[in-house]
Amino acid sequence: MPHIAVVGSGPSGVYTAQSLVQQVRVPDVRVDVLDRLPCPYGLVRYGVAPDHEKIKSLQNNLRAVLEDERVRFLGGVGIGPALPPATLLGLYHAVVYCVGAAADRRLGVPGEDLPGSWSATDFVAWYSAHPDARDDGFVRDVRTAVTIGVGNVAVDVTRMLARGAAELAPTDIPQAALGTLAASRVRDVYMVGRRGPSQARFTTKELRELGSLPGVQVVVDEAELALDPAYVDPSALPAAARRNVEVLRAWAAEPAPDAERRIHLRFFLRPVEIVEGAGRVAGVRFERTRPDGHGGVIGTQTYREIAAELVLRSVGYRGVPLEGLPFDAATGTVPHTAGRVLRDGTVSPGEYVAGWIKRGPTGVIGTNRPCAKETVTSLLDDAPALVHKELAGDPLAGLLAAGVRPVAWDGWRAIERAEAELGRTLGRGSVKIPDWAGLLAAAGAS
Repeated sequence: MPHIAVVGSGPSGVYTAQSLVQQVRVPDVRVDVLDRLPCPYGLVRYGVAPDHEKIKSLQNNLRAVLEDERVRFLGGVGIGPALPPATLLGLYHAVVYCVGAAADRRLGVPGEDLPGSWSATDFVAWYSAHPDARDDGFVRDVRTAVTIGVGNVAVDVTRMLARGAAELAPTDIPQAALGTLAASRVRDVYMVGRRGPSQARFTTKELRELGSLPGVQVVVDEAELALDPAYVDPSALPAAARRNVEVLRAWAAEPAPDAERRIHLRFFLRPVEIVEGAGRVAGVRFERTRPDGHGGVIGTQTYREIAAELVLRSVGYRGVPLEGLPFDAATGTVPHTAGRVLRDGTVSPGEYVAGWIKRGPTGVIGTNRPCAKETVTSLLDDAPALVHKELAGDPLAGLLAAGVRPVAWDGWRAIERAEAELGRTLGRGSVKIPDWAGLLAAAGAS
């Protein structure tokens, strides 16, 4: 009876578990889904903005997999010195690593590390109640913020900066973050991309949301938009890009309403320096760019500055090494062939990868399904050789012997009940517990 470990309980990990238990080639598979955190669902819990309830409802689909009798959730299990990959592989017939891409890409410009300059991931972790997040007063004394990047994460953090407290209170945003954003004096948010509107990475649905925020005006400069040749005639663009341009064209044609807060969408501006003032962020210096005729941009050696007290950098993710696993620093992924981990160019029996740590931070949540299926197909092809390994017994005993104290599914359900109770005491719906001590205390009440 094969016993497989899946490391990571986000979409890629849960889809891997689902593919394993739904296949018929190798009967009686058991799957332990391990996670460093005591809570499942990965970026669906800790990366989707709290006001996106429809996307967050994907947790219900992931829950159905984790409640399968052949699947066991074990939270609070970190892979590292106490439990290296070699030890973990000794407890299971195979291990599939689905650990995502936890680091942000850097801009590589002077001033990037000034106080007031943050990765968007830091900000998202804070308002999503990730237990590793720091509350460093992101919006304290901030009236103008700059988001660098024009993907969906950039749209998310821009929207959260502009939203009112009344709209966030019904969500599961932690109480401290809600209070901080309610007291925010942010009035202007600039979302800036180095290329043109036809090349922006956000989806049209996310873009349109910016125009429906109560008390918020979206400001676009048609002259700047028109620097993109495809803006004048978007008919030849792919459908998604064409819809984005059409939304921007409509906003440019509308008279500017009077609003309490403003979102400025800027294009063809490349950050060259985060400007310092009194020891912290005072603004961002940009170089104007123009299309190079080959899908990229080139600098024009003309510059402009946007004064701001907060900078959120949203220019992509990259994987980080997991101690004991091979890692390709150039791609930010674990070397593999069809999901089989490669050590020094040779397949490492019983070790696999899926998700962003396998293919890089590309695609949407649904992209993880075919990615997981490819890896599981490789694992099943290898299964006859893998199952010959004798296991010492239930891997849980080995985890306990390594000093790990997993949070089981009952513990996670206790956390859910505690968050629902916390919300009731605050006059809200379910409210996330934002710290390790609170989560583990709630899990211990199971």
